[in-house]
Amino acid sequence: MSDPTATLIARLLAERWLPRDDHAVRQVLVDAELRDELDRRLAGAGLRLLEHPFAAHVAVGVARAQENDVFGSARAWAASNLQLDRDALALLVVLWSLLVLPKRQRQIARQESERQQDQEQMFAELKPVPVGQDMVEPINERTLVADFGDKLGGKFRINLSLGALQRHGFIVRRKERIAEGPLLDLAFDYERIASRVMNGALSFVVEQARATQAANADSLDDDAYDAPLDDDLHESSDTTEEAQADV
Repeated sequence: MSDPTATLIARLLAERWLPRDDHAVRQVLVDAELRDELDRRLAGAGLRLLEHPFAAHVAVGVARAQENDVFGSARAWAASNLQLDRDALALLVVLWSLLVLPKRQRQIARQESERQQDQEQMFAELKPVPVGQDMVEPINERTLVADFGDKLGGKFRINLSLGALQRHGFIVRRKERIAEGPLLDLAFDYERIASRVMNGALSFVVEQARATQAANADSLDDDAYDAPLDDDLHESSDTTEEAQADV
């Protein structure tokens, strides 16, 4: 007998992530009963669905109630089950701040703008908010090394970390450019982390990203992302403890 919920869970575990427009995923996200059934069965195994209305993919992660038992059993909080070292986790936070955070802010701003316009039009058509990686320009690898090489172990260590993050699906690398991978948008809880990043240790990263995006809007120069950041990276390891890199 066919069990669509079991099949979807098995696919998520086997493939690690699925696109939001996948037929089975779309059914679960729009049907409250199917979603409740999925959440119940995942919870029974200590798991939960990782998804965000503005994310292009979904995945599964460790449930909140099991996080301490899974990640806190060793001497230090593990932060993930992917054996990523502190440099890789810090780099993951930086990349999330540069790629996902600006995208999310644009998505929210666009949704609010369209909601205001819809209120003025009685029969306005509901438009979906873009969720793809093309909403934010990729990061130049040379710029990343220049900006954070002395904080994250140098060029060799950064290249190793980038390779690990790419293998795990957090990023995509093409021609020395770093773009968002399918899991990067799901690696952190936006509602919990965004304010810490914007108001805390990595606020300068966000500000620089905004400045660079504004410059790119006025120029088609392919090297627009080559201007180095001058600020220092502080306390990124504290933020990585909130990562949901267990996908």
